[in-house]
Amino acid sequence: MAQAAGGTSATYREVLGATGALLPMISFFGRLPVAVIQFGSVLLITRTSGSLATGGTVACALALGQVAMGPVVGRLADRRGQRSVVLCCSLLNALAIACYTLGALAGLPTPLLVALGVLAGATVPGSGPLARARGVALVRRGGADERVVNTVLSLESTMDELSFVLGPALIGVAAFVGHPAYAFGAAAVLVAGCGTAFALHPTATAVRPAAASAPKEPRGRRPRMPREVRLVRLGLVLLGVLLGGCGAGITALTQKLGQEDQAGLVYAAMGVMSAAVGLSMAAMPERFGLALRWRVATAAAALLSLLLIGTQSMPGLYVAVTVFGAVFAPNLITGFGLTERAVPRDRLAEGMTFAASAFVGGQAVTLAVAGRRAESHGPAAAFTVGSVAAALAFGVALLVKAPASPGVTPVAAAPSGSGRGA
Repeated sequence: MAQAAGGTSATYREVLGATGALLPMISFFGRLPVAVIQFGSVLLITRTSGSLATGGTVACALALGQVAMGPVVGRLADRRGQRSVVLCCSLLNALAIACYTLGALAGLPTPLLVALGVLAGATVPGSGPLARARGVALVRRGGADERVVNTVLSLESTMDELSFVLGPALIGVAAFVGHPAYAFGAAAVLVAGCGTAFALHPTATAVRPAAASAPKEPRGRRPRMPREVRLVRLGLVLLGVLLGGCGAGITALTQKLGQEDQAGLVYAAMGVMSAAVGLSMAAMPERFGLALRWRVATAAAALLSLLLIGTQSMPGLYVAVTVFGAVFAPNLITGFGLTERAVPRDRLAEGMTFAASAFVGGQAVTLAVAGRRAESHGPAAAFTVGSVAAALAFGVALLVKAPASPGVTPVAAAPSGSGRGA
């Protein structure tokens, strides 16, 4: 056990040696605003409008803006480089978050809030997915093996989880001491400052723009996305539905129990466990392959999500979400790992942002649908939506085969007709 821990520590040191110690810190604080606005939108709009359904609808619009534009940001980063794309998006996103927050405080009509939410989501710079692409490029450039690449993905997913711990916690603290809008102000400052730092960091050139490394291909001649990539995206959509159902159920149950200000802290408890397990994923033996790992993780998510349906008290809720949190990071890490192995090398940033957008999209739609179900049928209805999605994700995982090598899909996994560009 000690030898395994030592090997894992050495692998993390190798990753930090390739990226530098500052880059993970910058990218963590750069992605924190996404967690604040995604989770906090429900609480902010619910607080200012008095309706959970309106909060879910506006939060859905914000997330769908991110879903629609996330792959575009990734594609631009692949073609033009990360530096200019992230810099532009970071400054626009800070302005959009500020306008969205002021609109909520002013009590604007729901259609205007939806429009501002779409704008705030569409300008997200995608620091998390682009940091994954950058980290993978850095370690592969140094000749690293798959264990080191998996460690990059574990570290990045853990930082995602930690951001989704601190983000809801910031919202919870802000709501407790004054108003959720305080956290949105902090998010605008963070995305402007840390997004700019992430864009200007020397490693921004690690992912060489495709436009600079190869002649421009005719339209429709880009490397095609394999069938496995599409299956993984579908699985990530369903995992987003699972998390969206949990989020709506947590918000509804804390409201029902008169403890709505604890919703962010409950969410944070789930994230703490998920982050802890995520860090340990780097020690997973290579013989426990990605495809098998995803089947086990989705099956565990489907089973443990059932604990939430019958929860009726705050202590029970904290216990249930903490136990459930243990399986969430393995699902995300494995989903991104399968994506990294299957996408063509010069579409890596696009593949990562599309994978993240698939997850966010599932979460977004569910926040609106499950929020309304929770209002009319209670928290258990929202939790049930998540459990059904987890079972479907397990079904999708059964169809996925891990690529044999990075950027190459096995012939058996790419049937006729799967060549249409994504």
